[in-house]
Amino acid sequence: MKGLLLRLSGLDADAESAVRVIGFFDRLITERAGLDALVRSTSELAGCPVGLHAPGQGLALRADSGGAVTAAPVPARASVRALEGGVRVWAAREGEPAPLDDMLLERFAIAAAVLLEHSSVPLPELGDPALVELVLSEGVGTAERSRALHLLGIAATAPLRVLAATGEVPGRSAVLGSVRAVLSAEVPEVPGRLGVGPLLPAIDAAESWRAARAALLYTSDGEPVVWWENLGGLALLASTGPAEIAALPDVRALDRLAAEPGMIAALDALCATGSVRKAAVVLHRHHSTMTTRLARAEAVLGFGLDEAPGRFRLHLALMVRRVRDNGAPES
Repeated sequence: MKGLLLRLSGLDADAESAVRVIGFFDRLITERAGLDALVRSTSELAGCPVGLHAPGQGLALRADSGGAVTAAPVPARASVRALEGGVRVWAAREGEPAPLDDMLLERFAIAAAVLLEHSSVPLPELGDPALVELVLSEGVGTAERSRALHLLGIAATAPLRVLAATGEVPGRSAVLGSVRAVLSAEVPEVPGRLGVGPLLPAIDAAESWRAARAALLYTSDGEPVVWWENLGGLALLASTGPAEIAALPDVRALDRLAAEPGMIAALDALCATGSVRKAAVVLHRHHSTMTTRLARAEAVLGFGLDEAPGRFRLHLALMVRRVRDNGAPES
């Protein structure tokens, strides 16, 4: 169907073509299509970017030629049809308008008015935790997420992080499984462990939430806060299964060393500081005690820790072991 309007216009902007356009939107209304489906289908029909702007409901939807629906303002150069309450629909075609563009905007506006009325009832009755859960859900469309953000007082394009916390965190939050999800532009100091998702437009909060849960897997008592941006390639390991991690020889060696008090903390400190003396200072131990512990660790691990490659290998093993011990992220 992509670019159907242009093909119809190329034939003739006659009554038959207009009836087909009207029928297209009538079907969407009859089926009570969602607002995402309306915008996406209209862009596919038109073969150009189109959108729906309803500031009263926090909606600023856009789709490009049948692509995914995103949050975006009305372009400066766009044909616009206004509805009551400040609602606008628009189409941004490059070059000259197609003969049926006026018909498209008219029917798009009518369909938007009807579907907005159908879709505007349930959300205001929800409490904040339910709205937060809706914002982070993978199963909702851009329209539902935009409206939930609007009710939370957050603009769809505002920069926002999602935090995955094991303790109480102030702000707009909801407990999802065993983790508290928090919507916040800032990262507060809180008790417990914290995975910090990337700063993204609020409409992409679900993506930041996935990253925050991945970051939480890498936390430990010695490193209770982990930022997803700082993980780099380590983020790829968050999806590795516990059985696969447990089978790694380096992880099995660390499990044996973990039975010795203070050993894992010593190895963490070595990786964090890159120096035996600095690690000893962090742990308030004499450097000779650290040297003895690291010699024991080298014997069990089977590789040296005095060179960068060995410390990198140790750090990798420690991090994937954290992923296993903290458990896989919940969906």
